[in-house]
This record gives sequence, structure tokens and C-alpha cells, in this order.
Amino acid sequence: MQPLRRMGAWLSDRLALRHLTESMGHEVPRGTATGPSGWMYVLGFTALALLLLQVVSGIALATRYVPAAGSAYESVRLITEETGSGRLIRGMHFWGATGLVAFVLVHMARVFLTGSFKFPREGTWLTGVGLLVLVLAMAFTGQLLRWDQDGLWGVVVASQYAGRVPFVGDALKRLILAGDFLGGATLGRFFALHVIAMPLLLLGLAGYHLFLVQHHGISEPPRAGEPVEKDGYRRHYRELLEREGVQHFPWAAWREVVAAAAAVVAVVLLGALVGARELGEPPDPASVPRQPRPDWFLMWYYALIAVKPRGLEDLTMVYLPIVALAVLLLVPIVAPAGERAPSRRPWAVGSVAVLVLVFGALTAIGYRGPWVPDLESEPLTAAELPAASPAALEGARTFHAEGCQACHTVLGRGGAWGPELTDVLARMSPARVSERVLNGIGDMPPYRGSLPGAELEAILAFLQVVDEERGP
Repeated sequence: MQPLRRMGAWLSDRLALRHLTESMGHEVPRGTATGPSGWMYVLGFTALALLLLQVVSGIALATRYVPAAGSAYESVRLITEETGSGRLIRGMHFWGATGLVAFVLVHMARVFLTGSFKFPREGTWLTGVGLLVLVLAMAFTGQLLRWDQDGLWGVVVASQYAGRVPFVGDALKRLILAGDFLGGATLGRFFALHVIAMPLLLLGLAGYHLFLVQHHGISEPPRAGEPVEKDGYRRHYRELLEREGVQHFPWAAWREVVAAAAAVVAVVLLGALVGARELGEPPDPASVPRQPRPDWFLMWYYALIAVKPRGLEDLTMVYLPIVALAVLLLVPIVAPAGERAPSRRPWAVGSVAVLVLVFGALTAIGYRGPWVPDLESEPLTAAELPAASPAALEGARTFHAEGCQACHTVLGRGGAWGPELTDVLARMSPARVSERVLNGIGDMPPYRGSLPGAELEAILAFLQVVDEERGP
């Protein structure tokens, strides 16, 4: 036993294990480790666990991925379809990225709502903003590595946005594309950023962020009427720990472990049962897709760009992201002291509520994509229009063939770019409908000269039957 004790003592001294365990046992405010409020403080640790899971699953994927323009798409397909655990690992990586972005956003919202960014934790907030930027950038660069149409053209669109930045736009565009055009060099650059540079930056900044959390202490749950005052806060915090502090391990640590384990299990289950986002069409720089769709965390921005009024391109594409980042960086500078309780900061609660509502609404609009023509809808058939005459059925085929159905919905089928036409003849006369079809209106092109009178009459007959089918 004596040799084992000596070996244990040697390892403890050389590896500073005692110091490590002592650092895990630092004191934290009781409210952060006990009671319902303690669960608010597990979000950051859960995000860290998901980041480590991303590193592990990413290393596994990198052993099979081929970062070459002619092979990347096929290597992802082989990983997903023909490698034993490839589908699971790729699914874990996809859902892990989803969870990581979500937990970082929710964690930052909690910190903001509880005023935990105030003195002396301004630096902790600023490093957190840096982590948010890196997490979003890492998730974005990962989209291109699929090397499908959506990933490829998503980067092309992003480079076009960057090209609008005053003075440095062209340089930023070339930096993103690794040249003047998207190609193998772009893929190589994104692979190096996603697999090497960004993980190192993330892990390094996350380590420094954790150091700041421990150095300044975890902020206590806010109480109304107890504002942060720079002159006396550090003394107040020491007295709070002396009066009601508890050891981080095990009182707070067990909650963090439970939350992180639950998140990891959820990611594994989603990876196994649902899998990753399906690969799109193979990359074809000569073929522009109807609309390259980003992953969920950028869907709100995709929708905002699509629905913005004309003339606001530079505002939404260039200045909005810059202003948003500047606001996040200025938060602890503008409000370093004062009340922390949400009940005393209605503007903070209101701003988060508005952001959540706008984010949710734009994300829903983005997934619906009403501005994207529905080119895959099928024409209505005789079985669906039992009362239709031969002329009306011919009108249904013409309505589809001329692209009308791609932008207009009839009886629940078709696109949503233009107004629904199921009840159009109940709202205006056939003559008025004919006038709009022939002359065009708004974004709708005129069909005069390309749509013979007989085909227009057939479309009107079809719309009449549709109006009768919808009922009163």
C-alpha cells in the first residue's frame, strides 16, 4: 500500500489534482445551487458539454470526410448511407450544433434578464459575446461542408452581402470565397476554419470565460431593491458567500451534470431517430436553386431579407448585423450598475420578449417561404373537381403549365407569393380578372400576347368551378 500512496501523492503534486478539486469546491451563492432558481445556472455548463460533444463527433466525421470539391458531397453521402455509425454521428453533430446555438442564446438571455453582466462581470459578458459570434460562425461554416446546393449557394449569398460593406466589401468577399469565385479553395478554407481554427478559438475563449466566471464569482439571483453599486459590490458579495454560500461541488455540480447529460442523451436520440438534415442536390455552380435555405438559426435573417421593403438592402444586409453586435458589446458599458431584478428592469424584459417574438415570427415565415414559387405542386385533377367541364379541366392544366399555380393557391394547392385565387371570382368580375392577367399587376408579369383567348377563357372556367367547390 505504501508504494501506491507514494505514487498517489506524486501524481497529486505533479498534476495539481488537489488544487483542481479545491477549485471545483469554490463557494457560490446558495440561490445558484439550490431551489428552482438553481436550474437557471446550468445553461452555460450544458452549452460547454455540447461544445465538447461537437469536437468529438466532428473528429469522427473528419476521419471520413474528403475536403475536395470533387469528392466532398460524395463523402458526406457515404458517411450517411454506407458507414456503420455514420448516420448516427452526423445526426449527433447536426443536432449538437442546433443545441449548442440554442443553449448559448438562452444562456445569454438569462444573463441579460438577471443583470449578471453588471459590475464586475462586464468582461465575462464580452467574452460571452465573442463565444456567441464564434458559435454562429462555426455553425455557418459547417453548412458549406455538406457541399450541396443549399450550402454552396448559401455561401455565395453571404459573400454578396459582405461585398456590400463600404470600403472593405470586395476584400471581405474575396476572403470568404478564397478568391474571386467559389470553388475548391473556398471549401478548403472553410474546412480549415471549421475543423481547426474555430474549435481552437472556441475552446480557448471558453476556458478564459470560465476563468472569469470563477474569478468574479457566479452572480447571485437578483433581488428587487438591491442594486449593484461599484463601490461596495465586492464587499457585499464576500459577505453574501460568508453568510449563505455553499460549495459548488457537489451542490451546484450535480445539477450541471444532470442537465448536460440530459442534453447529450437528447442529441444522441435525435441523431439516431431523426438524423441530420438531408443532403440537397449535388453542387452545381451553374444552376441557381430557387432559394438556398440556411439552417434554423439563420432562418429569421433569410426571411427578413426576403420580406424587407425595396431599397433597404444595405440596411438589412450590412448595417443590421453590425448594429446588433455593437449593441451586445455596449450592454455592460451602458448599464454597468443599478438594479438587476427583472421586475425593476421592464425595458430589459420587453426587449427580450420583442426579440423572441420577431425571431419566432420570421423563422416561421422563413420555413414557409411564401416568396418562393411552388414549382412542385401538381395540377388539380378531374377527381378533385367532379363538377368541372372539359374546358374547366383544360383551364386547370393551363393554370399549372403557365406558372400561375406556382405563385397562387387554389383549394389549398400552390404557392403563396401572390393572393389566393380560390374565391377570386367572388371578389371581382371575370372581366376584371382577365384585365389583370393580360396587363399584369405589381410583380406579376403581363400575359398579353403569350396567353391565347381560348386558354384565358378556360382558366376563367376553372376558377369558376373552384369557387363553386369551396362552397358558401
